[in-house]
Amino acid sequence: MQGAMKNHKAIGVAGLGLAILCGAWHLGFARAGVRNSSSHIELKDVSVPMRDGLVLRADVWLPAAEGRFPTLVYRTPYGKHDAPKEWSTFEKLPPRGYAVVIQDVRGRYASDGEFSPYQNEGKDGYDTIEWAARQPWSDGNVGTFGLSYPGAVQWLAAVENPPHLKAMVPAMTFSTPRNFFYSGGLFDGSWLDWVWMNIAPDARKRKNLPGPRTHAEAKAAWKMEHERVEGYLPLRDLPDLKQAAPFYYQWLAHAPSDSWWDWAELRNKYDRVHCAVLNFSGWYDEAYGPDGATTNFNGLLAARKAAKDPATRTIIGPWTHGAQDTQMSGEREFGPTAPVDYDELILRWMDHYLRNMDNGVEKEAPVRVFVMGTNAWREEKAWPLERAHATPLYLGADSPTGRIGKLYWAGEKSATKTTTFASDPAHPIKDSYDAYGAHDYRALAGREDVLVFDSEPMAKDTEVTGPIKAEIYASADVKDFDLWVRLLDVAPDGTAFNLMSPGLDVLRASWRNETTKPELLEPGRIYKLTLDRMLTSNTFLKGHKIRVQLSGAFYPHFSRNLQTGKSEIVSKESRVGRITVHHDSEHASRVIFPIIEK
Repeated sequence: MQGAMKNHKAIGVAGLGLAILCGAWHLGFARAGVRNSSSHIELKDVSVPMRDGLVLRADVWLPAAEGRFPTLVYRTPYGKHDAPKEWSTFEKLPPRGYAVVIQDVRGRYASDGEFSPYQNEGKDGYDTIEWAARQPWSDGNVGTFGLSYPGAVQWLAAVENPPHLKAMVPAMTFSTPRNFFYSGGLFDGSWLDWVWMNIAPDARKRKNLPGPRTHAEAKAAWKMEHERVEGYLPLRDLPDLKQAAPFYYQWLAHAPSDSWWDWAELRNKYDRVHCAVLNFSGWYDEAYGPDGATTNFNGLLAARKAAKDPATRTIIGPWTHGAQDTQMSGEREFGPTAPVDYDELILRWMDHYLRNMDNGVEKEAPVRVFVMGTNAWREEKAWPLERAHATPLYLGADSPTGRIGKLYWAGEKSATKTTTFASDPAHPIKDSYDAYGAHDYRALAGREDVLVFDSEPMAKDTEVTGPIKAEIYASADVKDFDLWVRLLDVAPDGTAFNLMSPGLDVLRASWRNETTKPELLEPGRIYKLTLDRMLTSNTFLKGHKIRVQLSGAFYPHFSRNLQTGKSEIVSKESRVGRITVHHDSEHASRVIFPIIEK
């Protein structure tokens, strides 16, 4: 943990002038380090009191000139000392006339208290924003920015409606706990390595607990232990994080529909948010990202329908999580126009809404999306696109035992009524790639535990942009199962690229109605399972095929369904199942694509 940086050297003419202007600071200088650079002044470990008396600490960067400045707040669990090393944004802010508050959230690094991810960020964020607005170096106009966890904290604070929050840029973050901690009723397995790598080491250091205490130590231990840790059943009995991360087990104790999660639900609180909001994500971001960027955008529009300037916008590129400066996502190349200047997006948004600069931001199209395949940016008036034509492709097959079926346009019929795949929780389908992004999954076709359905090659370039809905009629010989409906773009050479990261494309059958208690299946009975959270923007080029891939798992991204009717959170016994997909005239399984006509 980085302690306070003591610096008793003279603070220079600009710093002295600022101190005279704001004489109340002199006590703060005695407690916290002060550092000069040619472009800004840094105050280290400044105390920020919370309403419950706890103290959080922040580094404050100020322009070298004297005065009061619009103020940007960045709150992080990853160490305020590391944030400027990881993001170029910070160095650009003071020269542009902004004061910056870089704060460790409660219970992390320099800040006091117990860390419970996300749960304290609403009130703590409110208190920090209002504290910043009261400081003698602030002009009272406050904005927030950040990506991932530093994006989520902005929303949780904004729904508390801090009066001085004027604008925010929450990037690659969520809209609902049902698609964040869980997805489709499954617990998100990525929380495990997030806690292991990012949270547990500092927690062990603070509490003097055994185990890895640095990121390097955690990484080495994960390499040795991840298979055991990821595969441990029941989930709630994993011993490794009991002391370092008790909140992880609290999450497991609450089903996705449990009202306990209401503190993290944004979708019913947009009327509380009165600042300008720039949403930002990528098609290959973690599943909650593009869902959050579109759901939050539309929620704000609905709450602000009477406003002349609704002051919200959404941008979605072809990127993975935090990789908006690259033109590659996994193995897929998107060309030189794919990267964006993330820093400049933040600055232009803040310049307009905090400083009233007439830079044209409010006149720009409310939706900007990158169309993969043709690899071009496009501006739109709304999401979903009003001109999208909902077009179903129906699942079918020539043989009930075949592993590769067909996708039919309306009017065509399948030669068989059903196809079946196996699902074994003890030997789940594993993602062979470690990182998110576009990858070639052609090798999964033909397996006993996978069904694929391919369209005919496209006769012309065919664009799919918008939400995608799958309606799958299925029966099983087990009490429960998970249905993965993955969408892929298959090139003439056989390359099969996924169109999104895992999570939007899965549904637990027992959670089909999003009830608090699972609705178990009657073996043999046919159920309609609807997946309506998938979304993308992709042009299937002439000669390419649309592929729909079905399976009962895609491990280790999400927890495994044991298929016994008992949760993997409390049980470890599993059962092999046979899942039958129906595609007869009465049970027409289909995927509905938003086709954009040229």
